[in-house]
Amino acid sequence: MQVEEIINIDIKAGWKKGTKITFTEKGNEQPGIIPADLVFVIDEKPHRVFTRDGNDLVVSQKISLAEALTGYTAHLTTLDGRNLTIPVKNVIHPTYEEVVTGEGMPIPKDPPRRGNLRIKFSIRFPARLTSEQKAGIKKLFGA
Repeated sequence: MQVEEIINIDIKAGWKKGTKITFTEKGNEQPGIIPADLVFVIDEKPHRVFTRDGNDLVVSQKISLAEALTGYTAHLTTLDGRNLTIPVKNVIHPTYEEVVTGEGMPIPKDPPRRGNLRIKFSIRFPARLTSEQKAGIKKLFGA
């Protein structure tokens, strides 16, 4: 006889891909045999802005060379809908990451704690410079 049962799964914020949820003896049954366990495995949907790295969220921002050298302010909307304004005052080089502590994914075993938000930068360089611009840069940097 076929029996239908509805099982609710309470997905916790911050669960990682591969997390298993097991319902003991809720699988197929046969006479004289213990029912199998029913196992669900968490998968992650790709996000258009953020990628996940452990408990950290990573985002990439495209900025101009001028912004990289003089400062940049990142404006981001978090996964829970909050708007963040993050001023970056350091000179941004191609491998620079700005880390915002506590703005990543919730840590399931310690819900008040969160991973970090890591902002990576893609710097747009000018395709060409005039000889006057080159001279100005050399003068500015003492080259």
